[in-house]
Amino acid sequence: MSDSSVSLVNSSIFILKGFPGLEQYYPWISLPFSSIYAMVFLGNCMVLHVIRTEPSLHQPMFYFLAFLALTDLSMGLSTVHTVLGTLWGISQEISLDGCIAQAYFVHGLSCTESGVLLTMAYDRFTAICNPLRYTSILTNHRVIGLQVGILMRSALSILPIIRLKWFQYCRPHMLSHSFCLHQDLLRLACSDIRFNSFYALALVIFTLLLDSLLILVSYVFILCTVLGIASQEERLKSLQTCVSHICAVLVFYIPIIGLTIVHRFGKHLSPLVHVLMGNIYILFPPLMNPIIYSVKTQQIRSRLKKWFSLKV
Repeated sequence: MSDSSVSLVNSSIFILKGFPGLEQYYPWISLPFSSIYAMVFLGNCMVLHVIRTEPSLHQPMFYFLAFLALTDLSMGLSTVHTVLGTLWGISQEISLDGCIAQAYFVHGLSCTESGVLLTMAYDRFTAICNPLRYTSILTNHRVIGLQVGILMRSALSILPIIRLKWFQYCRPHMLSHSFCLHQDLLRLACSDIRFNSFYALALVIFTLLLDSLLILVSYVFILCTVLGIASQEERLKSLQTCVSHICAVLVFYIPIIGLTIVHRFGKHLSPLVHVLMGNIYILFPPLMNPIIYSVKTQQIRSRLKKWFSLKV
């Protein structure tokens, strides 16, 4: 082991590798990443501003959408300093405490987003399957309760990540991404990681997998209800209110399933594949959700058209 590797093992500083083998291209790679982060911040802030300033959007569906935008915005804020710091050549170092904190927020926000998508599915289920009781079921008090419940579930379920602070890291402190993930730190640990490894798998099963199954079940009921509507026009109108949510579900779950598979079973794959999947996981949903809801949701689209026409 080289002197630099020995010093890394003995320190509490970790090195973010970013894109291994492409260091000479970092100035060019930073351009699309800087643009993506700018679009993430501007897009989600725009959605939040439109919902806040348009009284007709003060409904449960759009409260959940605002929560989704806030979650996506937080995901961008939790990773931008290390991703762009690495690509801009500012710093590739991060302390153990900083790394654990970032991993906590990245995984916690993923759990939060999954919960928000589930509540949005519940909103669509109630609106289509039980429209007459929609306003009495999804009251402001219940919406706030659901959002607080999502935050509590995420904050408490990710707490075992803090155990990483007391692990021994006897391998060179080189992290494979430009941000910290729980799996990355476990790979460097020499302590008994069985609990954390098992807990991470259980968390995926009992939160992300369970949420996705409940979303699927809600859409089975929605489809059964819609097929029972006599008018084809009304059927299409009902389904169109679900299109943006279905797109958001796919945009979130496909990258997270891909990243989980790559980390679990893709040890033989190129490091760049791991890096690419990691960046898709943290950036694709926050980038695409504002675009999806701006294009597919008629109320937001019309409000944006009105807003930009006034600006012009």
